[in-house]
Amino acid sequence: MWARDLLRTTVEIVRKPADQRGFVVHPRRWVVERTLAWITAHRRLARDYETHPSTSASMIRWAAPGGMLPLLDNKSATAGSVAAPH
Repeated sequence: MWARDLLRTTVEIVRKPADQRGFVVHPRRWVVERTLAWITAHRRLARDYETHPSTSASMIRWAAPGGMLPLLDNKSATAGSVAAPH
């Protein structure tokens, strides 16, 4: 498995129960949706413009730190803001 071998993590696919009706919150789904929102905030990743999967993977690797950097800055007031240089 790619996730196990390369990332040393486990991917769990959570399916909706057969008897479920209506909306039910799934645990930790917000993490996936937040990550996808960060990635698609970059123009190049908003649509599937790339013809080679390796180019798409490179663009995701380029965009991902931009979504995480504000969270690493302790002085930043919100996750979306960028702190001034010290």
